[in-house]
Amino acid sequence: MRRLVTPLIAVAVIIALCGLPAQAASRLVATFTLSGTTGTFVVANPGTTAVTGWSIVFDLPAGVTASNPQNATIRQSGTKVTLTPAFYINTVQPGRNTEPYSPKVTLSAAVQPVSCLINGANCDGSGGDPPAKPPVSATYDVNGTAAKFVVANNGTTALNGWTIVFDLPAGVTASNVQNGSLSQSGRTVTLTPAHYNTTVNAGATTEPYSPSFTVSTAGAEPTSCRINDVNCDGAPDAPPSAPGNLRSPVRTTRTVSLAWDASAPGSLPVTGYEVYNGTALAASVTGTSALVSGLTPSTAYTFTVKAKDRKGTLSAASAPLAVTTRNPADDTQAPTVPGGLRSTAKTSSSVTLAWTASTDNSGVANYDVYVGSAVATTVTGTTATVSGLSPSTAYSFTVKARDLYDNVSAAGAAVQVTTADIVETGYARVGYFVQWGIYGRQYFVRNLDTTGAAAKLTHINYAFANIDPQNLTCLQGVTKGTTANPQDPNQGDGAGDAEADYGRPFSSAQSVDGVADTGWEKLRGNFNQLKKLKAKHPHLKVLISLGGWTYSKYFSDVAATDAARKKFVSSCIDIYIKGNLPAYNGAGGPGTGAGIFDGIDLDWEWPGAEGHAGNHVSPSDKANNTLLIAEFRRQLDALTATTGQRYQLTAFTPADPAKIAAGWDLPEVAKSLDIFNVQGYDFHGAGSDNSWEPNRTGHQGNLYLDTDSPYNPDFSVEKAIDVYLQAGVNPRKLTIGLAYYGRGWQQVADGGKFGEWQSANGAAPGQFQEEAGTRGYSNLLAMVPGCTVRHDEQAVATYCHTGNGGQWWTFDDAWSIGKKTAWLRSKGLLGAMIWEMSGDTGTLTGALDAGLK
Repeated sequence: MRRLVTPLIAVAVIIALCGLPAQAASRLVATFTLSGTTGTFVVANPGTTAVTGWSIVFDLPAGVTASNPQNATIRQSGTKVTLTPAFYINTVQPGRNTEPYSPKVTLSAAVQPVSCLINGANCDGSGGDPPAKPPVSATYDVNGTAAKFVVANNGTTALNGWTIVFDLPAGVTASNVQNGSLSQSGRTVTLTPAHYNTTVNAGATTEPYSPSFTVSTAGAEPTSCRINDVNCDGAPDAPPSAPGNLRSPVRTTRTVSLAWDASAPGSLPVTGYEVYNGTALAASVTGTSALVSGLTPSTAYTFTVKAKDRKGTLSAASAPLAVTTRNPADDTQAPTVPGGLRSTAKTSSSVTLAWTASTDNSGVANYDVYVGSAVATTVTGTTATVSGLSPSTAYSFTVKARDLYDNVSAAGAAVQVTTADIVETGYARVGYFVQWGIYGRQYFVRNLDTTGAAAKLTHINYAFANIDPQNLTCLQGVTKGTTANPQDPNQGDGAGDAEADYGRPFSSAQSVDGVADTGWEKLRGNFNQLKKLKAKHPHLKVLISLGGWTYSKYFSDVAATDAARKKFVSSCIDIYIKGNLPAYNGAGGPGTGAGIFDGIDLDWEWPGAEGHAGNHVSPSDKANNTLLIAEFRRQLDALTATTGQRYQLTAFTPADPAKIAAGWDLPEVAKSLDIFNVQGYDFHGAGSDNSWEPNRTGHQGNLYLDTDSPYNPDFSVEKAIDVYLQAGVNPRKLTIGLAYYGRGWQQVADGGKFGEWQSANGAAPGQFQEEAGTRGYSNLLAMVPGCTVRHDEQAVATYCHTGNGGQWWTFDDAWSIGKKTAWLRSKGLLGAMIWEMSGDTGTLTGALDAGLK
């Protein structure tokens, strides 16, 4: 175990506190005494000013252990023991010592320490003074799985605000934080203080309220640590070491392969390497090899490599390597064709291939692996893993051999491979959780757990994030509230709800784990609860849903140009995937939202077609929608290269064939999307302002077309899905939408059909005053008395009618869900999507789960 504040340099053993040299008079000294096997350190301050913050590092003879500390904590690594005082003796006043609370330890044998340092200087006061303390430092202590950071302000003015960012070894996680909050993304943990230890007075520390947490592996030490972006021990930033042993395993007429030994990290982990051709940057890679192509035959080049850390700090350059490309005239014979191409493994995003080696008179340099007509990767061996692929998608692979003179063989026989499904076993169950559900609906993330839904779902889509109307970036926060008028073309401009997302504290009764927010955490609200839900149900994938009916106004603008697409996508990934939430009411900040979202769900309603009043629409929307989705896939895959985590990309897509034709190039979009969540509801409805179909009832989510329907054209789930299948979309990319709510009309005639397809007079009273014509499923059954439930067997649609001249409602229930799940299974579809979870107390999700088992 080590501490990140002071160097651990062993010096002379302590004999007694006497004969102090003059230069040591202003520093702490420590005297060790032994009584039986109990050792005591008395720490004294012979100077004229108080000293705050100290630790003792001492060595014991081999085989001797220290335990049972009093007035301190200890940890031992081999023969070295680090002693950290309790907070009440962490400050030693001038002319005073730690008695009667001096630290004591029990030794396994009655021995003296063989060396001792206090704050990096000899305990007896001899030798040089201790190294100067940095203005701010953080000391890490771990005892088993219990870890903490003690922050010390060694300056002369108060420290207002601090954040610690540290890296843990691979596979180690941090949790159960106290006196602060933390978020973890991969190996990197961001630790922020609670409100009462945000400020650290001059000369003080965060004790006794230092942030503590649990590490999943006993004794795990940070591999790097920074407080307020300086090293926790105050040491100057150290760059990585220069890469060593730069060499060229293979050179051709136009390419040079390079390899080198990994650099040692400096202050921060090494994240990649930059390869230089002379002074020009030739390649940036994350591993310790690179292929430099596009070179000129028979030409001398000089290459160097620099390591790069997480902050972008570059190492010194490696020793240069001179390489001369080959002369193509020396060999014109191509290698033999690679044979036996086969797939040896696959995932939802990668395929591993193997083949039989080619032969060549001068030697095979490498192999180009093609996906279709494009080179996916170049390797020197006879295996390759092609990544960045789309789930449930068929690919054709071929391989060509290249010799040392860039003669290329013909392609070997192609192999066809379909990647695995995004849900590799079983069926997807995608549930939308609405941001605003915590208000009138009183539906919290906790309800997903208590109703049993979280255990049955595979995905949760959090609805919705908006687009900034001025910057055309992802918007997080509230700059303007929405109006109540759904036809206001500016209804969604600048709207959002950071309070619900990550600002609102929840009580213990509203919290997933029963632990209430204090109101001072950097992450609160729904986002924090989603994080807790994922910890309890690790199988869940949570996606941020962008747009929706009200927030789709500016999609056309952000998709319009390459620059706009890159800017928009980058901003969304920065906020939601990297978790850099804007500051809001004491919450948010860099990295605070990391680890919550596993991907992005796009809800553009609708590209190239009508949607909410005021939506921007362009004839180029269809092409630009394809490019926007591809840009999301590209940037998410680029992030995967640095984090090792693949991020999902899904979309809510229309059921109306006309809207599909207007905005969706299905074969192209399918190359990027993991899931098409196909609208399976809202086929008919009155609308909250009676602007839709107020005068006639109709099924909102029927599986099949109903021959009695007076609407022409009409819609059905089957008809919608058929458009996708006819376009070649793999059925295992398709989910069908289910309605956990009803749409209703009032003053509906019976017509001998219990109100089905009959005349009406506007929307029925809704669950909420501003939402006429809609009720959650459980509310509908409870609050519309006399609404007799009936089933249309031909259409597979559920409805209820309160009687002639009364209300008529259309919705999904356990019966229709059973029928639909049987149908989707027969079609080989991926599963079902739900709008939205607050309508159900568990009955419908239970039926869905039963139907997909």
